[in-house]
Amino acid sequence: MDKEESKIISVDIEEEMKKSYLDYAMSVIVSRALPDVRDGLKPVHRRILYAMNELGLSPDKQYRKSARVVGDVLGKYHPHSDTSVYDAMVRLAQDFNIRYTLVDGHGNFGSVDGDSAAAMRYTEVKMTKLAVEMLRDINKETVDYRPNFDESLKEPVVLPSRFPNLLVNGSSGIAVGMATNIPPHNLREVIDGIVAMIDNPDIDIESLMKIIKGPDFPTGAMIMGKEGIKSAYRTGRGKIIIRAKAEIETNEKGKNKIIVTEIPYQVNKAKLIVKIAELVRDKRLEGISDLRDESDREGMRIVIELKRDANPNVVLNNLYKHTQMQETFGVIMLALVNDEPKILNLRQVLRHYLDYQKEIIIKRTQYDLNKAEERAHILEGLKIALDHIDEVINIIRSSKEESIAREKLMTSFGLSEKQAQAILDMRLRRLTGLEREKIEEEYEELIKEINKYREILANDRLIYQIIREELLDIKDKYGDKRRTAIMPSQDEIDIEDMIEEEDVVITLTHLGYIKRLPEDTYKTQKRGGRGITAITTREEDFVEHLFITSTHDTILFFTNEGRVFALKAYEIPEGKRQSKGMAIINLLNLSGSEKINAVIPIREYDPESNLVFVTKKGIVKKTRFEQFKNIRKNGLIAITLKEDDELISVRKTHGNREFILVTKDGMSIRFHEKDVREMGRTAAGVKAINLNEKDQVVGMDLVEEGKYLLVISENGYGKRTSLEEYKTQTRGGKGIKTYHVKDKTGPLVSAKVVDMSDEIMLISMAGIIIRLSVEGVSEMGRNTQGVTLMRIEGEDKVVAVAKYIGE
Repeated sequence: MDKEESKIISVDIEEEMKKSYLDYAMSVIVSRALPDVRDGLKPVHRRILYAMNELGLSPDKQYRKSARVVGDVLGKYHPHSDTSVYDAMVRLAQDFNIRYTLVDGHGNFGSVDGDSAAAMRYTEVKMTKLAVEMLRDINKETVDYRPNFDESLKEPVVLPSRFPNLLVNGSSGIAVGMATNIPPHNLREVIDGIVAMIDNPDIDIESLMKIIKGPDFPTGAMIMGKEGIKSAYRTGRGKIIIRAKAEIETNEKGKNKIIVTEIPYQVNKAKLIVKIAELVRDKRLEGISDLRDESDREGMRIVIELKRDANPNVVLNNLYKHTQMQETFGVIMLALVNDEPKILNLRQVLRHYLDYQKEIIIKRTQYDLNKAEERAHILEGLKIALDHIDEVINIIRSSKEESIAREKLMTSFGLSEKQAQAILDMRLRRLTGLEREKIEEEYEELIKEINKYREILANDRLIYQIIREELLDIKDKYGDKRRTAIMPSQDEIDIEDMIEEEDVVITLTHLGYIKRLPEDTYKTQKRGGRGITAITTREEDFVEHLFITSTHDTILFFTNEGRVFALKAYEIPEGKRQSKGMAIINLLNLSGSEKINAVIPIREYDPESNLVFVTKKGIVKKTRFEQFKNIRKNGLIAITLKEDDELISVRKTHGNREFILVTKDGMSIRFHEKDVREMGRTAAGVKAINLNEKDQVVGMDLVEEGKYLLVISENGYGKRTSLEEYKTQTRGGKGIKTYHVKDKTGPLVSAKVVDMSDEIMLISMAGIIIRLSVEGVSEMGRNTQGVTLMRIEGEDKVVAVAKYIGE
């Protein structure tokens, strides 16, 4: 055959494949698989709702056969498979598949067990009330239309969508080279988010996330953790972990069972139960004795009976791990923006919708304005006719044809063709006085409406106010409570929120065993009491540190080597009164020769405050508190120490305090904080007191007027002396005597500034604790030996003292 006669065109197959596939891909992307950001609908769903609207299937009308609707959609707008159209319509009616149904189905529309809907010839449909909001104002020239597939009809490019359907009902679809998976949300939350954006156009995503807390699935269940939600809202992509809602119940015989009442979104309940049964049969799930589905019209209820010796929490965690009781929802917020697929964050989705609604209101208002102006124009003509009624009647009577009468009326009274026609169409009853008044009233109302419409069109603020009011009205009518709970994941849980705040006693032994005990373990005893055993220690061990704090406080641990570590009080394991406790090396990264020599509890880090350090050799240093805010797991250098020196005490101050230091041999010095200049964290410090040979500092505290200095010796003697007896000296001096040390009393082990309402706790080497009221301790002068506060037996000695400030 001749090529020209056969009309064969030679093409490059590679180029043709590229072009054809690209055309196909774009068709799938734009016309099949992806939702429009404005109404959140794919073309098939949009055509179903539009066809139902054209058929008049409003909520107040009777149901119509699904086959009729599918036929209309196929014949007029969507020339594809009838099954695809029916399946799409069924999904719009399934309350377990779509958060807010848009189709009201009558008949069998499937179930969460995966049962398919009955054939379209058996089921019936009409629109839901919320679906009407998708189409409201469509007849007011608010949206553009385009020709249908055979150009015999026109279909809307997008629906008015008077509520934010894209986020509210979500969408999923696979196009070519891209996919969308937008989860459903709570209507109230999304509308509140848009209202917040109207009120504050510059609102950021973080603020929006406080209002729109996360997806809200029709099947409820629980979202585990907020990181996936935050990622999805910030970037348009994120992974959300959904868990079934399950509770552990115990019957009268003590047997446990797990009750599942909600399952993750799009999980087939029947297949889930089969999967659990298979895992039990294959012995991959232990501890389950029976499994049954007790779901009914009241709700879902899967009962998992457990064996008597099974740990219900372990079984439940294994169910989450091995079955669809825990699923991951991969969020891809991809939608068409001006027929172009884009991944959008939360703010962009809301902004596009809000801009679209502004456009809808402008077009609707312009339409209403045009109609009002047209009617006002007619009424102006009727008013003229009524003012000259006799002349009008004569013109009409004397004219042979309607067209001649119309021309005469237009010429005589300066009327438009429409006005003249309206006069010719006017009935005789409108010549009555009552009808004339009605025309006047209608005209006045129209002028008011015209002015209102013009004001709206000229003022964006009024447009947004209308959007706001109409959205809030929809929220009130159709909004409901959130179904999906958002639970913190294990790594997001703030453990402190779960720990009850209470006073606790923390003890630390010489060999480094630490434990936490409730403060009320110890009862206040009278001076000289025997005390109670607080801790069981090894023979060569003894309690060296004791302090009272709150479970929520941060504890700073300062070591003898000048390093600092931090722990929350609740991180210290709670022990029993006579237990040994945990080795602190399991909690702090200490070196072999390092031990804790000073501890202070901290509620919060104040940048204006200082930490003041004192060493055994009488060195003092002041450093800004904020330099200790971020303490690494390996600790920080708190002070650089000289050879044979140790850090013994640390106090928090605010820059205008006085200190009092007490030595083992009973010497003391009081000086002002301003005598110590501020130094860096790793500095060595300056001399606080000039010590005698073999003497060393045993205590340092802040001076408070009207209070007392309490000193305790290792043989259990003590006294309190008014701070007024200690004059302020210059840092670095020898100081003055504060205690008369004898063999009977033994050297001093501790010094505290106390108030009459305070209580103190003494602990001995043998682990005996006694709690005393300061009021019961005798007040004496500086150079005295005091009285017995704690009876010491044998070789035992007082090794630590802690102060408790009463209520």
